[in-house]
Amino acid sequence: MSKVIAFVAALLIVVSPVSAGAAAQTLPAFSADVEVLRFDPAGRGRLVVALGDLRRARHVAVVVPGSDVDVRRFGSLLAMARAVHTAADRDDVAVVAWLGYDTPEGLGIDAATGGLARAGAAELTTFVRELPAAHVSVLCHSYGSVVCALADLEGVGDVVFTGSPGVRASSVAELRTGARVWAARSSGDWTGWVPKVQVGDLGHGADPVAPEFGARVFPAGDGSHDEYYRVGGVALGEIVRIVTGDVR
Repeated sequence: MSKVIAFVAALLIVVSPVSAGAAAQTLPAFSADVEVLRFDPAGRGRLVVALGDLRRARHVAVVVPGSDVDVRRFGSLLAMARAVHTAADRDDVAVVAWLGYDTPEGLGIDAATGGLARAGAAELTTFVRELPAAHVSVLCHSYGSVVCALADLEGVGDVVFTGSPGVRASSVAELRTGARVWAARSSGDWTGWVPKVQVGDLGHGADPVAPEFGARVFPAGDGSHDEYYRVGGVALGEIVRIVTGDVR
């Protein structure tokens, strides 16, 4: 209980609620290989783009970001998607950078509660259902893993949690998916210190890398919280193998 109290106290000190954003966002300039699937300039903006031929791909990966990503800071999410697409180096692989929800800002109350994740999960459910037929992998980073865990991902082939603060489910069996579920945490990731508890709507509960959760845990090296998609990194290599179906 003392860990829970300390966790709550820390959050009340660092409260960073989502701001509505006074001005409409502007669509960033992209290179010719980026296809814009959706752009909504309102507030902090929504933006979904694809690398590769989404309509003909046999393998589709959807990258779901965590905190501090919006249209102005979309470059970090696009870099993650591009790392997967480049490392796969196959014509039958397409990767989607999915900013389809309002992400939390900072490590405040929005990041520690489930409101934004529930809204994002509904959007993600709709998006995934509308994808062309393919082997779909949903790659969920940080708070994005909470979004994915609350979404209905039936029909998806693989769900991958990296750097998760918890997933609001006690086991793989409680997730709404028949996918293979994977999880990883690097030794340098600060989320390893986040208490895996949930009190009401505060905290995100079970750790997906814990043995009792039942996910397939893969190595992620010693990088930081933001380095799972580092080019040449251990975690990226494992993620690409999952996306391309090169695992059992």
